Amino acid sequence: MSKKKIYLANPYGFSAQQKILLLPPIIEQLSSLGLEVWEPFARNNQVDFSKSDWAYRVAQADKKDVEEADGIFAVVNGTPPDEGVMVELGMAIALNKAIFLFRDDFRRCSDSEQYPLNLMLFAGLPAQGWENYFYTSIADITDPSKSLAQWAQ
Repeated sequence: MSKKKIYLANPYGFSAQQKILLLPPIIEQLSSLGLEVWEPFARNNQVDFSKSDWAYRVAQADKKDVEEADGIFAVVNGTPPDEGVMVELGMAIALNKAIFLFRDDFRRCSDSEQYPLNLMLFAGLPAQGWENYFYTSIADITDPSKSLAQWAQ
């Protein structure tokens, strides 16, 4: 049986420090659940950034990965969260992929008292129990009582 593929939507690859310090623990936790982690910055190393169409090629590769992944784990820190992550998350919602959100940013970014982020980001989650798809610490990623660990099996 093949591993489920999870697309790790994140803005951390734009910063050398974040790439070194923040990405590895998340990838390790996702991998420990038996998932094949598709991290877009690592997967786009094959794109020739010296060519004028590099941005288009990166966008197309990321779109294809979102389409082919079984689910998405989206880092939604910031106010507002990273625009690219939001587009990837919107594609995953439209494609009915499994959706998991990660936010360890304590700032609220919402008009709703119920949701800590723009309500549209929760469109791919169940109305009741959405909290089981929302992660606020790296340690929670492998929590067997939460949805990601159950989905990974």
